[in-house]
Amino acid sequence: MYVFAFQSESAVVKERELSLELARIRDEVAFSVAHWEQLQQEKEELERRFKAELQGLRAQQQRELGVLEERLKAQHVAQTESLQAQQRAELEELRVKQQEQVCEMTENQEAALMEMETAHDDTLATLTIRCLLSTCVVVVFTCVICSCQDALAPYKHIDEDLKSLKEVLEMKNQQIHQQELKISELEKIAEKNVYLEERLQVLQQQNEDLKERIDKNLAVSRQLSEDNANLQVNVVKESNEKKRLSRTNEELLWRLQTGELSPRMSPSSSPIHRPSSGPGSPARPHSYHQ
Repeated sequence: MYVFAFQSESAVVKERELSLELARIRDEVAFSVAHWEQLQQEKEELERRFKAELQGLRAQQQRELGVLEERLKAQHVAQTESLQAQQRAELEELRVKQQEQVCEMTENQEAALMEMETAHDDTLATLTIRCLLSTCVVVVFTCVICSCQDALAPYKHIDEDLKSLKEVLEMKNQQIHQQELKISELEKIAEKNVYLEERLQVLQQQNEDLKERIDKNLAVSRQLSEDNANLQVNVVKESNEKKRLSRTNEELLWRLQTGELSPRMSPSSSPIHRPSSGPGSPARPHSYHQ
């Protein structure tokens, strides 16, 4: 009898312990359910915020891409206009320099030709004078011989004829001296003509060098045009690459979004939400008591 009472008392104590444990489990389940609901609400709120931020990021990215594309286009247009203006300025400067050099060379050549023509005319005049002087000398000597012959015949007027002959000879000597001075001047003119010819050759060589520089500048201008075209192609490629990266980014964001909402994260698969027998399921310990 005493043993039975002790067993009944132990059963009552055990039943109380089980009731307390069951109440504690119910409280934990209720707390877990409330915590899960709170987590679910927070998850939904985070998903809504993520969607809003994602849309904002997409819109911001589109705006930034548009601004970047416009900036690249404006930069490309500005660079193109700057290169074209620089090319036009360089070509105009080269054209002006070439025109000035051509005009200067033309003037120098004309001046050299005029000097050469003048020197040639002076040379012809000098030679003509020398021929005339030689003719005059021959005529004078002929006249002198004739005069001497005429004078010797009667032996009259010898002193006067000699005096006249002496004067004529002195005059001829002066003319010969002047002719020598003319010849010296002509030699100086000839030397100057040689110098002018050398200068003309130097100017012609400079003209050839200038033409070669102009050809090189034209080649550089063509190269700049090709570089400009290549730059435009690179800008188009960069724009296409940015569009492709934008599409890739959208695809990755879409994959990230679909990954966040995948079935493996569904609330029904949570260990807390496993199927149960309803609110009355904790009554099983009572049946154990019975």
